[in-house]
Amino acid sequence: MRNEQLKKMNSTNIRQAVEDDAPEIHQMVMLLAKTTGFQDKIKSEIKDFKKHGFSEKSLFEALIAENNNKPVGLCLYYYTFSSWLGEPGIYIQDIYVNDSFQNQGIGKELVKEAIKLGIRNGATHMRLSVDNKNIQAKYFYEKIGMKHRSDENFFHMGGEAFLSLIKEPK
Repeated sequence: MRNEQLKKMNSTNIRQAVEDDAPEIHQMVMLLAKTTGFQDKIKSEIKDFKKHGFSEKSLFEALIAENNNKPVGLCLYYYTFSSWLGEPGIYIQDIYVNDSFQNQGIGKELVKEAIKLGIRNGATHMRLSVDNKNIQAKYFYEKIGMKHRSDENFFHMGGEAFLSLIKEPK
């Protein structure tokens, strides 16, 4: 089902990403990081997107919004499972729309297509996290009907802390 055109809007269409899109996916993630001021946090490379998104055991899926066959938007997501709900969901990792194409409904259409694909795979809900300083994204998510959850906190462990935990003596 990959590379299927999913939605056509004027001269912009949305389709599922394929392995050949890895450079564009990486570029849009880089642009998202630059837009939000976090470009120094990006460690991923094109090969990482190829390896983890387009292999036999893919860890994510992506939707590409194109205008005149040029990528202008991205929605990168993966499937989750809620042990409390007993149901699968989708987690949107990244949404990006090129500055010159914002406020045209492309971001909302990307989210809608991710939800439609999620529903086809049994998903009943969607989650994502957004940086506290990204006011524009917060406004967008609220505008499309998402609710902020103040009853949960996002925790992260990576790098040396991730590795050192298993090295602790018993």
